[in-house]
Amino acid sequence: MGTNELSWNLLRSFCIIAEERSITGAAKRLRMSQPSVSLALQKLEDQLDCKLVFRDPRHFALTLRGEQIYQECSEMSRCVDRIGILSRDGSNDEFGELKLSMVTRLQSTLVDEALRLYHQRYPSVTWHIDIKTSLDIVRQISMDKAGIGICLLTKKMPTLRCRHLFREDFGIFCGAEHPLFGVQEVDVRRLQQEPFIAFDCTNDGSGFEPMIFLREGLGLGRRVSGWSHELDEVRRMLISGLGIGLLPVLTAHDDVAQGRLWPLRLFDEPLGADVYLISSNLSALTPPEQKFADLIDELLGLYPEMS
Repeated sequence: MGTNELSWNLLRSFCIIAEERSITGAAKRLRMSQPSVSLALQKLEDQLDCKLVFRDPRHFALTLRGEQIYQECSEMSRCVDRIGILSRDGSNDEFGELKLSMVTRLQSTLVDEALRLYHQRYPSVTWHIDIKTSLDIVRQISMDKAGIGICLLTKKMPTLRCRHLFREDFGIFCGAEHPLFGVQEVDVRRLQQEPFIAFDCTNDGSGFEPMIFLREGLGLGRRVSGWSHELDEVRRMLISGLGIGLLPVLTAHDDVAQGRLWPLRLFDEPLGADVYLISSNLSALTPPEQKFADLIDELLGLYPEMS
């Protein structure tokens, strides 16, 4: 008989017989009758054409070949147990694509840790991160009634699921070529007269982007000297001295440290805007999206100050 025709049930029964050193003990562990266990051992010995066990009413011992076969069966049993564990672990059987729309240059330990842990748990899911303005993210999710996004909002919107993530600090900056560079205290009336570099989403009249409220709340931008929907291009124009403008504090940190940008401080506390994870409340999330939302909730539950 070829080894490819061996029954795993017979091999497993023999492995437990060898571990228990007793037909009676093996029968209890296998929840079988003693005659059934004895018959399984006999069948295996017949198939292998060798004696595996010496036993009488007083003694029980494995033969030399029985000991060798037991060692192999023991390793096989451990492999089968590991297969069982893997089959019960559902973390790796999630497939598909997770598309996330996100505002540009968002610096967040929360988002970074969520991405890391998500890939660790669901390595078969493919990511697609699309960079858009907050307004475009809201428009797309509202129109498609699907998808998830991370964006800045002034308040929760009734047509969307909005999970508050953290508050992002903003500041007013100018470049090294600007006459206000290096000035420690500035007057808001002076800033209101300065040319302003704007994100083009603040020029469409929608009044949506939080930066609109930050800007209009201070009365800035009466004269716009440049605009772009790309944060890096707004930053470039500020460094080049075209005017003053709003940037996330973390985004501007290195430029401030290296003398390319200067923070124009008006208040003791920085300006801020709230960052949300959003999705349509008119449709259910896909399984990969739901797992990401659940992971965000898990992290915020463990580390409520993570941002």
